[in-house]
This record gives sequence, C-alpha cells and structure tokens, in this order.
Amino acid sequence: MPLSRATITLLVGITLLAMAGPALAHSPLTGDTQERLAAWLTAALLGVFWLLYVVGMRRIPPERWRNVLFHAVALLSALTLLGPLDDWAKTGTAPHMAQHMLLMVVIAPLWVLSRPLPQLIAAAPGLYHILWGPLLRMVRYPLACAWVHAVAIWFWHTPRFYMIAVDDPWWHALEHASFLLTAGVFWWAVLRGAPRHAPWILLALLFTLMHTGFLGAVLAFARAPLYGEARSLVDQQLAGLIMWVPGAIPYLLATAWVAYLWYRRLVRRMA
Repeated sequence: MPLSRATITLLVGITLLAMAGPALAHSPLTGDTQERLAAWLTAALLGVFWLLYVVGMRRIPPERWRNVLFHAVALLSALTLLGPLDDWAKTGTAPHMAQHMLLMVVIAPLWVLSRPLPQLIAAAPGLYHILWGPLLRMVRYPLACAWVHAVAIWFWHTPRFYMIAVDDPWWHALEHASFLLTAGVFWWAVLRGAPRHAPWILLALLFTLMHTGFLGAVLAFARAPLYGEARSLVDQQLAGLIMWVPGAIPYLLATAWVAYLWYRRLVRRMA
C-alpha cells in the first residue's frame, strides 16, 4: 500500500531532525538560561511554521520537489539558527556574517521557491488577514521591499547594534527574525513578482547588490576592527569578503533570471 503524502512528509521530518541532532547538541539550546530560552523560542516558532505546512499540505498537496525543498530549507534553518554556527558567531565576525548571508541570500529565497503560502493559508486561514495579506500587498512594490530590507541590514551592522545582538540572546533572536522576514518579503517580490514589474525588480536587485557590496567593502578595507578590539581585523576583513563576493552571487543570478524573463516577454509582445 503506497504511503500517503503526509506520512512521507512526517518520515522526512523525522529523518532531518535525526540528522540535525548531533549538530544541535552543541548549540544555543544548551547555553545559559537566557540563551536557552531564546533558542527554544526560536525552535518553537520553527516547529509551528513546519507544523502549519504539514497540516496545510494535507488540504493542498504541493509539488513533490517543492515539498522536499521546504523540508531541506527547514533543516538548514535549524542548523543555521540553532547549530554550532550560532555559537561561533559570538566570537567571530566571519561566522557571524556567514550566518547572516545564509539567512538572507540562501534560506529566504529557497523558502520562497518552495511556495509554502497555499499550505500555510490552508492550515490557518485566519492568519491571512493578520499576516499574509499585508505582506502580499507589500510585495507589489519591489523597490520598497528592498529599502525595508536595506534598513534591517544596515541597522544590525552598525557597531552599536551589532554588539548588542552579540551580547544579548533576545536581541540576537530579533536580529535573525528581522533578517528572515525582510529578506523573505524582498525575495518574494523578486522571484514571484508580476512580469510587468520587471524593471522595478531589476532596480531593487541592483540597489541591494550595490549597498550590500558597499557594506562588504567597508568591512574588508577598514584599517581597524569596527566591532570591538577583541575581534581581529583579519576576521572582519574575511566577513566583508563573504558579504561582498559569495553574498553577491544570488543577487546576480536573480538579476540574470529576471532580465531573461523580461526579454522573453518583450520579444513575445513585439512578435
């Protein structure tokens, strides 16, 4: 007898959690009291998000590859937010930046590509008017989404608020939430935007590529540590390079894809 889609999803989730277990053993989940509370709240929110998706997929079955992608990104999110990388980010600027880049240019766009919104709405229709509706109205304006995302990036990378997030686990959790939320809205506007908005989408991508590259260059070419003398200059320069070079790749790929779709649309209109 073939397994149902929900059963397969449950088995996938159990397998992913088992794989993540060794990595999560040395994580904020085992830190001091405040760190542990913030980490368990993060884990609970991830769990609720996953549970809503599982419930919703029983009502609106997703495509198989999108289903697999969703669960793979859920695992990556757990490892990024609750794994050893989060602990390394306390003392290293480079791992801190790697964590930020994973949230903003890997996890957020991959979750958008998995298209979980129909399942989430099916699981909790009441949340549509409270949460999903306003976000969907916002993604009609790609450049505005890019500006909101830019404010979050620059706010948390100023020395004062960067160190506040490093020293306080609750501020650190808020930082991660703001990155994921604003990046998710930005990538939704980019990857799911209407074809007629292609010029604005390209402008939003160019703007984001430029200001993140500039921030990466500031960190890479600074002559002194910007985030406290305890952090080495070399570590900060590596963090700048992570944002400047590999961090730019997803934006460049998205730009090429949107430009290609726009070109095809123009050709069809001219034919």
